[in-house]
Amino acid sequence: MQRLDGRTPAEPAAAAAGDQHYGIGLSARALRRRVVQVARTFQPARRTFEDKPKSIDHEPIVEIFNTLSCSMLSRAEEMVMTGEERTIDIRRAGDRMSTNTYWLNSQHSFSFGNQYDPANTHHGLLLVSNDDVFRAGTGFDTHPHRDMEIVTWVLEGELEHKDTTGHNGIIYPGLAQRMSAGRGIWHSEMNNSGDKDVRLVQMWVLPDTESVDASYEQLDVSSELARGGLVPIASGRGHNAAIAIRQQGAVLWAGIITPGATVRVPDAHFANVYIARGGATLDGETLGEGDAARLTAAGAPTLTADATSGAEVLIWEMA
Repeated sequence: MQRLDGRTPAEPAAAAAGDQHYGIGLSARALRRRVVQVARTFQPARRTFEDKPKSIDHEPIVEIFNTLSCSMLSRAEEMVMTGEERTIDIRRAGDRMSTNTYWLNSQHSFSFGNQYDPANTHHGLLLVSNDDVFRAGTGFDTHPHRDMEIVTWVLEGELEHKDTTGHNGIIYPGLAQRMSAGRGIWHSEMNNSGDKDVRLVQMWVLPDTESVDASYEQLDVSSELARGGLVPIASGRGHNAAIAIRQQGAVLWAGIITPGATVRVPDAHFANVYIARGGATLDGETLGEGDAARLTAAGAPTLTADATSGAEVLIWEMA
């Protein structure tokens, strides 16, 4: 099996490979199991992309399974033998995969549903980062999820959420929302406006515990954002003024950075910087709206907002 950089890893001992942890907060065996569950969720969850739902194609599931497990094993060997190499991988907005229908424009930072690239399935614990626009009066009907931490951040408009745990509410800009799918949950996401689109970024990270009770949390962080800098909005580490996620290896930071202002990306094993609006410069690279940077052992580089537009940024810090 070839790994993502084209080289073939040495085969680890089978017994050890299943249980060893690889710096991402879970074992290879757990990762494989969860990736299969995620892949099975993708197409049913987005079944309204077309007029008629399609049956699940299990070939991409197997490919995601193989690619991720191989990639994690390869990374473990590199860490032990050579140490982690510092990388900043810039991903441009125009290179993203997308799903477009009469009611939905969805830009996928990673493989999602029928849009599949075996070399682009995740970064650290982050499996999904979709920048979605729902047209007025449309949305996702009730659909299932399992064993996933799902965080939704609305940029424009309002989104109604309903789920089988009894939660029903409106998500708006400045309100952080988290749904822990646990052993299973059904929910819907609708734009009930008669004339306004809603734009949101939805992100999925792996949980550190499987098959727990499903749960929901939301929190308005507008006042914290107004103070400037980066604000933890979803955290597995007990940050104040943040919704809790069931993943100790991950924190989501948000910032509305004024023109010319500077922040530092959290120093982490993995980080994912997403420019939701405006523009910024990171480590000498200019980033526009929709661009992302995937950092590995990159320290804490400086992120400077565009001098004219400023920037709204979402940054995942991951162990």
